[in-house]
Amino acid sequence: MHLADTGTLAPPPATTPRSFTFPKDTSGLLRSCIHCGLCLGTCPTYRENGNENDSPRGRLYIMKAFSDGRLGPVGNVTRHLDLCLGCRACEAACPSGVQYGAILEPARELLLHAHPPGILGRFLRALFLRHIFPSPRMLSFVTKLVRFQQTSGLRTAAHKTGLIRLLPRRLRELEAMQPDLRAPAFLENAPDVFPAEGPAPRKRVAFFAGCVMDQFMGDIHRATIKVLQAHGVEVLAVKGQVCCGALMIHTGEPEIARGLARRNVAVFGKLNVDAIVNNSAGCGAQLKEYHRLLPGDAAAREFSALVRDVSEILCDLEPLRPLRPLEKTLCYDEPCHLLHAQRISAQPKALLRRIPRLTWVNLPDAEFCCGAAGIYNLVQPAMANRILARKIEAIRSTGADIVATGNPGCLIQIQHGCRQAGLRCEVRHPMEVLAGQL
Repeated sequence: MHLADTGTLAPPPATTPRSFTFPKDTSGLLRSCIHCGLCLGTCPTYRENGNENDSPRGRLYIMKAFSDGRLGPVGNVTRHLDLCLGCRACEAACPSGVQYGAILEPARELLLHAHPPGILGRFLRALFLRHIFPSPRMLSFVTKLVRFQQTSGLRTAAHKTGLIRLLPRRLRELEAMQPDLRAPAFLENAPDVFPAEGPAPRKRVAFFAGCVMDQFMGDIHRATIKVLQAHGVEVLAVKGQVCCGALMIHTGEPEIARGLARRNVAVFGKLNVDAIVNNSAGCGAQLKEYHRLLPGDAAAREFSALVRDVSEILCDLEPLRPLRPLEKTLCYDEPCHLLHAQRISAQPKALLRRIPRLTWVNLPDAEFCCGAAGIYNLVQPAMANRILARKIEAIRSTGADIVATGNPGCLIQIQHGCRQAGLRCEVRHPMEVLAGQL
């Protein structure tokens, strides 16, 4: 039997399915689902369309049917897997501890081989996943081009003259999503060491800057360093580090991610530090799983054991100088890979609650994805926009002055949604909010 497009079970096709062999460890994980359905209410795509095929339970059924040879990876079936955000909310809800992310990732690799993209798709994947994101120099060059387009007045002129309307609709939508890149990149402008405040360092950490966040959001990294220093933490800006590999894993290219992981493990493995600190939910989740990406690699296991989200480090420390009051209202949106993958929720909220006179407003459905999900909003724009619309309405209902969230994709997505909806709230990383009060 297999899942039909109506969300019901239907007889299998008469044709013989194409071979779709999962790795041995993944096949075992597939059988851990007991089909209880407790995951359904947590799934953003199921909430949107009510289709069982677009729920975690339905997708696991499809993947198990692939594994058992009862289904082949044909387009009308695989699109249900393509529509998955990979937010891993189902993992947090599952009473059986199904490792959905560890099943979905090899499935996407197999799907990529079963249905290779066309010439344009292969070119774009090679350009971005093999050449731009893995190379700090290439990404820096591309970022500088986009930054020049913003700071030179070219972008403003294109809008004022109406030239922007000559672009196809999808390109206009992508252009509107650009983050503000006026701030310089972080790592290429950073000293090797940021000294701790106080008479002696309380901790010594290495900072993981990532790729897109390092180039696009250097000010968030500088704010993070400022907060760490004010808590007595010495920070090393580690040169030679590369992309964490999360985008490659999520798009079925694990070999590229393994190469990046080996480079990061080698660079950070030489350091004598208390932790490897990051401020990106997606990067942190990936870094903590290097031991799974590189099984049997002792250095990768040691690396993963050292990785900490910045909120985990700061929650155990008090600032060396008091935070200034902030008379604004704030709501907090839970980044999926911080909440569901790393199970971190209390720490960033506790840090923000240290700010005097800051009024906390609960965000409805804060635990639901915003629709960014790596590059999901680029490849599945229709569903991403539906999910984002719910998030924006929830934010509107709070009347908050500030929306805080700790992931670069979420920041870009929610900023874009708020602009489109005419909301005047600030969308900021928690470290930016804290650094502004030091």
